Amino acid sequence: MSLEQEIKLAVAGSDKLDLSELDWLQAITTEQQQLHLRTEYFDTPELKLKNRSIALRMRQIGDQWVQTVKSSGQVKDGLHQREEWEHPIMNSEFDLPLLRQTPLAPIVDDSGSWRQLTCLFYTEFQRDVYLLEAPQDTLIELAYDFGEAGSADNTAVIHEIELELRHGALEVLRQIAERLREELSLTYKNSSKAETGYQLYQQNQSK
Repeated sequence: MSLEQEIKLAVAGSDKLDLSELDWLQAITTEQQQLHLRTEYFDTPELKLKNRSIALRMRQIGDQWVQTVKSSGQVKDGLHQREEWEHPIMNSEFDLPLLRQTPLAPIVDDSGSWRQLTCLFYTEFQRDVYLLEAPQDTLIELAYDFGEAGSADNTAVIHEIELELRHGALEVLRQIAERLREELSLTYKNSSKAETGYQLYQQNQSK
């Protein structure tokens, strides 16, 4: 288990940003890569996991599969702090012994509830990743995501920047987020991709 600390920034409009235009950002970037990510989120039709403040997802990154359990944690001014259990696995089948080491254990051990789990929604997007070496021995992963979330016939645009603190000073993370917000006219985002997906799913259910 780890404590995930990240700041989310929403990007307005459908035009992609060109982060290479920010000289100060390029100066602290040590690595850069582009990924295509598809993630499926699982719950029961009655939203048992959501009601327990748990999220379960399976993400594909190229040929790699990653299963993740997250708690809802707390959010303030775009800063998301939550517990996370993330494990690379061999294929798209959940590793139940690993899931039993998370708050999901009661659901895994309840065969009736476990059989009800299904993919309620997905996200699929291009992610531009920048590793930033910042002051006070602070390492930050900047992820610029552009794509969509979907549930049945409903879709929503994903257009956001996430700044995750790998190690170092939380205050430095806040400073970099604020500079990006000011220079790119971004807004702090308190909702997650999962929350967007649940909204799409519930819209389908209300039709």
